[in-house]
Amino acid sequence: MNGPRRIVLTDFDTDDEIALWGSIDDGVMGGRSRSDFARAAPGIARFSGNVSLANNGGFASVRTVARAWPTLGATALALRVHADGKTYKFTVRTDDGFDGVQYQARFTPPAGEWSECVLPATSFVASFRGRAVAGAPPLDLSRVRALGLMISDQQAGPFELQLDWIAAES
Repeated sequence: MNGPRRIVLTDFDTDDEIALWGSIDDGVMGGRSRSDFARAAPGIARFSGNVSLANNGGFASVRTVARAWPTLGATALALRVHADGKTYKFTVRTDDGFDGVQYQARFTPPAGEWSECVLPATSFVASFRGRAVAGAPPLDLSRVRALGLMISDQQAGPFELQLDWIAAES
């Protein structure tokens, strides 16, 4: 019996892959959280920073520029990560806009070890500015335009999530 078919979307082997990602933190609404996305080691990216609850803040995030991703036929997204024990959200946008509905799936990888997190399309919830969007269609992974990571949910303090790769599974 064969396992799922996996297509690696990014493996962070080149500077161009790292450069696709940019920070969008709660400073857009007056908060003081900060994040960075950079190379941690060859082939490894690091999403890190500090979440501050000051000034009604409380989230740090990064996401890619909008582009076509080879996700046709995918039923899940998977990540190989080394984490700090905190809960993160993997985010997906299906349009090219800066602001609008995004789909989020929570994951809490074990602290201090490499692990694979598989997030079925059905685990993603439509969200707009942190609130669930009633009546939104389910995530269609064939329409993925941007990928992202977020930390929120009152998890104040420093954080670090290392990534080896992100893949689509079918």
